[in-house]
Amino acid sequence: MPSSRNESAFETLFHEYERVIIQSLISSFGLDFIVRDQHGGDVDTIHNVRKIGTDDKMHYKDSANEQAYRNRGGYDGVTYHSDRRFADKKAAARQDYNNHGTLIQDAYTGQNLEYTKASAVPKDRRVELDHVVECKAIHDDRGRVLSGISGVDLANQDDNLAWTNKSLNASMGAWARGVNDKYKREHGCDAPMDMVDMEAYVRAHPDLKEQTVNNMRAQYAQSRTAYEQRISFGYYTSSSFMKATTKASAKVGFKMGLRQALGVVFSEIWFAVRDEIKLAKSSSQSLLTAIGNAIKRGYENSKTRYKEIWNQFISGSIAGVFSSLTTTICNIFFSTAKNIVRILRQSWASLVEAAKILFFNPDCLPVGEKFRAASKIIATGASVVIGSLIGDMIQKTGIGAIPVVGEIATVFCSSLVTGIMSCTLLYMLDHNSAINKLIDILNKIPSVANYVAYFRQQAALLDEYAARLFDIDLALFRAETSLYVSTLSKLECVSNPIEMNRVLRDVYFNKFKFSSPFGRYDNIDSFMSDRSAVLTFS
Repeated sequence: MPSSRNESAFETLFHEYERVIIQSLISSFGLDFIVRDQHGGDVDTIHNVRKIGTDDKMHYKDSANEQAYRNRGGYDGVTYHSDRRFADKKAAARQDYNNHGTLIQDAYTGQNLEYTKASAVPKDRRVELDHVVECKAIHDDRGRVLSGISGVDLANQDDNLAWTNKSLNASMGAWARGVNDKYKREHGCDAPMDMVDMEAYVRAHPDLKEQTVNNMRAQYAQSRTAYEQRISFGYYTSSSFMKATTKASAKVGFKMGLRQALGVVFSEIWFAVRDEIKLAKSSSQSLLTAIGNAIKRGYENSKTRYKEIWNQFISGSIAGVFSSLTTTICNIFFSTAKNIVRILRQSWASLVEAAKILFFNPDCLPVGEKFRAASKIIATGASVVIGSLIGDMIQKTGIGAIPVVGEIATVFCSSLVTGIMSCTLLYMLDHNSAINKLIDILNKIPSVANYVAYFRQQAALLDEYAARLFDIDLALFRAETSLYVSTLSKLECVSNPIEMNRVLRDVYFNKFKFSSPFGRYDNIDSFMSDRSAVLTFS
């Protein structure tokens, strides 16, 4: 007896959670191809476009941005160094030196410099104006091109100009050109900005004095911060970024909603096929015929759940929008891998569903049961996330590299882990004594949902009792009552005799389906004109 009771309890538990798990597995693994995740999300960000060339998986998400970078034109040093702000700053320093003998302090070495071209003055004492963030690096910066801001304008901001000596300035320029030329020969494109920045120069010149290194780092940090702020503000407040973000969010939202809705449909088909196969074993019906009939029946069953399908579509769409926005925000600071994007989507799907239960409580659950239901949704979502991580780990092994077999093994192991974890967590949430005690305590907290559920139950019981008391057809009674109520509401809105006549005729002939007492006559006037006419009621 104990064994049979245990088997019965297990069977009940399995049937209770089977629908939740199957629907989750179908949506997460069977239909996940609908939402195609991309390395780095669906929107170009400054951080991500700078990874192009060094990260093989990274690419432009918008072809217009890629085309803009290709059309940026070649670097023209004359244009950058003939800017009015650059020339005015040098002219003002030259005038001060000529008129007052004012010396200029080197921003890097700290020495006093002379504004002169006399050969008698050593190069390390002659002053020059340096672009702290290198001009060519600015010109070729994918992030700068993405922002749409002029490289000349960014390079010649006052916070990007610093005085230094001719020797050091020439050394930095020659080094940057050498690094870029070498990188271009090896990779076919210009070197990323971080390869020709001040920190890279310092690492390549260990003979620099400590104070000079500290000054160079401080000056570069200040200039680079100002530079990044300008291009970030320019791009992330632009209409192009807003449009791209909105388009990506709407696209992912629709696909996620479609995925969740189809999950309900396909789960119904799966249960119908499963039941039909069981029946086919004990009948002469062929297996293929049984499966065909089951698919039709499952589709018809899913149509009766149109409200749930629509709710799943709305919930999935909201989750998709939030996951897309979250992914875009993350990619502003770091690049998200495809599996991270997938985890974000699944997490948002679970959170939105749980939030719907907690805040809207469509089933009018007590407080404790409401938290239990939300916990089940989150537990199932967490199981899918862990199953996905397991699948990614297997995919990176030798098994995952095997054609066809690797993909099947990945999906199977992911689904298996998800199913086992889901069953375990759901069983614990329903049968753990500590959790049940906490749920009982929470259920005692009064809420509007408690009262709504109570009065709904009382109304249903009252209807049932009245039907038994008077031995009437409850469904027919409700239909007739509904008809009387609707007729009364129409009559209350009547404002003249003509309108009242129209409403009464509609009720008499169309609603109650009574036959006309005037017989062959169309109205009472023609009826009254015939003395031999007789009213007939049936």
